[in-house]
Amino acid sequence: MSRKGNCWDNAVAESFFKTIKYECLNRYLFSNSEQLYRSIDQYVNWYNTKRIQSALDYLTPLEMELKLTQNKYRNVA
Repeated sequence: MSRKGNCWDNAVAESFFKTIKYECLNRYLFSNSEQLYRSIDQYVNWYNTKRIQSALDYLTPLEMELKLTQNKYRNVA
C-alpha cells in the first residue's frame, strides 16, 4: 500500500478495484458472502485469462506474462 506522500504506489491496485466494482460487483445483489466470493473468483479468472487489455497490446494478462517470461529466458541463453 502507499506510504505517505507516495500516492502512485497503489495506482494499479486502485485501477483494478475500480474495474472490478464497475464490471462485476455493482451489477448484482448478493444474498450471502459465498455468492460474492464465487463471483469475485470467476471475475478474476476471466480478467486474467480472457479479457484483453489495450495497455498490453491487446493480450490477456496471462498471455503477456508468458510472453515476458519466454523473452526473459530467451535473453539469458
